[in-house]
Amino acid sequence: MASNRVKNKVSSAFKMRGLILRPEASKYLTEVLSSVNELDFEDVIERLLDAVEKQPLSSNMIELPLVELAVQECSQSSTETIDHVFNIIGAFDVPRYIYSSERKKFIPLCMSSHQGPTLCGSAKDKADLFRERYTILQQRTHRHELFTPSVIGSDPSEGRSKFQLKTVEALLGSTAKLGEIIVLGMITQLKEGKFYLEDPTGCVQLNISKAQFHSGLYTEACFVLAEGSYEDGVFHVNAFGFPPTEPSNATRAYYGDINFFGGPSSTSVKASARLKQLEDENEDAMFVFVSDVWLDSVEVLEKIHTMFAGYSAMPPTCFIFCGNFSSAPYGKNHIKSLKDSLKALADMICEYPDIHKSSRFVFVPGPEDPGPSTILPRPPLAEYITEEFRQKVPFSVFTTNPCRIQYCTQEIVVFREDMVNKMCRNCVRFPSSSFDIPNHFIKTILSQGHLTPLPLYVSPAYWAYDYALRVYPVPDVIVFADKYDPFNIVNTDCLCVNPGSFPRSGFTFKVYYPSSRNVEDSKLQGL
Repeated sequence: MASNRVKNKVSSAFKMRGLILRPEASKYLTEVLSSVNELDFEDVIERLLDAVEKQPLSSNMIELPLVELAVQECSQSSTETIDHVFNIIGAFDVPRYIYSSERKKFIPLCMSSHQGPTLCGSAKDKADLFRERYTILQQRTHRHELFTPSVIGSDPSEGRSKFQLKTVEALLGSTAKLGEIIVLGMITQLKEGKFYLEDPTGCVQLNISKAQFHSGLYTEACFVLAEGSYEDGVFHVNAFGFPPTEPSNATRAYYGDINFFGGPSSTSVKASARLKQLEDENEDAMFVFVSDVWLDSVEVLEKIHTMFAGYSAMPPTCFIFCGNFSSAPYGKNHIKSLKDSLKALADMICEYPDIHKSSRFVFVPGPEDPGPSTILPRPPLAEYITEEFRQKVPFSVFTTNPCRIQYCTQEIVVFREDMVNKMCRNCVRFPSSSFDIPNHFIKTILSQGHLTPLPLYVSPAYWAYDYALRVYPVPDVIVFADKYDPFNIVNTDCLCVNPGSFPRSGFTFKVYYPSSRNVEDSKLQGL
């Protein structure tokens, strides 16, 4: 392609994004891109622009060093290494993206005015926690076909089903009676026995005596679409629903290949044809999920021994063991007992050389395992407890709760918390179809885009790290290691799995096959 033509194309592409190239940067890019095939030119320039915008820009004037960094990043991402195949990502390593309403896009924390997170968060962190949850759900809801404004000139009859979202401020500012309005807000109980709907613009008292609840578990601190009428300072709700969910591929169609999930890859692994090929070819890959691995229980250790014997001929890719790792997690000897139990497990693994050599072991702490507190995200088990185990089993990772696993192009979230009972206990109104609780639960989690849509006094979270509990964009698999009965549910192209409590459910566990995206229910029979 002629250099003048390349220069003009590059300059106009940057201008479309509101950026201006310095002459030396323009000259450098013209030289670099002159050898690019014309068919690939648009894709290459788009990737370059994304790489430039990821960097902390002080103005819209783009200097040469910024362009050189962007070119370097794009050339690295095109030559993927084997390191990107399997990664365990701790909750404190998850990247933080903040939705910018002005730019209509997610920007990394480093490019925003926010400071880096700290465990002892400020009052601003607490306010940001709910504000960010709201803006994520708001932008997702506005994009849904029911809420997008009708196109000018289209058939009026087609637009009748369209809804318009109102804010609380619009209600409070009205003196007349308003009917058939829909508001996106958070259910709160500011006064005992009185519910309110809150959004960033204000709060309004609710009358829910005649409200119908669509499917889901409606708790305080969850965001809802409330439909009804407003009169005399009270919002009379006819129906509650959840914000609509959105599959991962629909989210990425809007926001490109941003790596929301985390891991070493600079862009989302979803875009990698090479990793997708590896995933499809490796049909033997499997992940074993076991919850409540009570290592101080003789019966549990015997069953784990049986499991290893069964898998010794064909070792799984990974064993994911979730806590609690003790059946009686209290007392002065708790930590010593746990160290001894882990040592016994390491000796057991060493009895099976193929498993020891080929399988990885991931340990996710439970709510009653030793640690600083029950606040989420929970750090890994302390190093002095796990040191001996890690020496004997080098392919082991003691990670946070929740944690993320990236395998080829698949994104897996593992969360060990008894959330089903917590959410049922804190419902504003319990669902009439109680036999279908797992479906209600999954719909709630995916609609909220968050693992713990509960008040902070029920499920405490580090305010500044609340973003690590998000499930947006929706991952491929979420493993809820909950003591509730086991279940497998697919919702919004996301496979939601609960292996159940290993000792309490008759030694059941789940096996996941990434190449076929199937999950297998497994159970160890009694002796």
